[in-house]
Amino acid sequence: MKPPILPGYVVFSKKGRDKGRYFVVLYTLDAEFVLMSDGNTRKIDRPKKKRRKHLTACPYEFPEILEKLKAGTLLDSDIRKVLFPIANRTSGEETPNENREG
Repeated sequence: MKPPILPGYVVFSKKGRDKGRYFVVLYTLDAEFVLMSDGNTRKIDRPKKKRRKHLTACPYEFPEILEKLKAGTLLDSDIRKVLFPIANRTSGEETPNENREG
């Protein structure tokens, strides 16, 4: 079963200029779009709007990110800290498979 694409979850971008990068979902806009940030190129004050179908959900959830976001104390460095071990893992795992439909 795939993890959901909800606020606080880590996602992997499959399409676009940011292809191959990890992000944390900050907000759900509607059934198709989410706002996400990586704390580096996409800061909290200017999150990336992206279609869900261009993302792969990862099995990592960070409720502390959501708590800080609601409290207004979330920093870009907090997002970078949680994404760094995921983006730079050395356990031999590969990036999520891209869906190559039609």
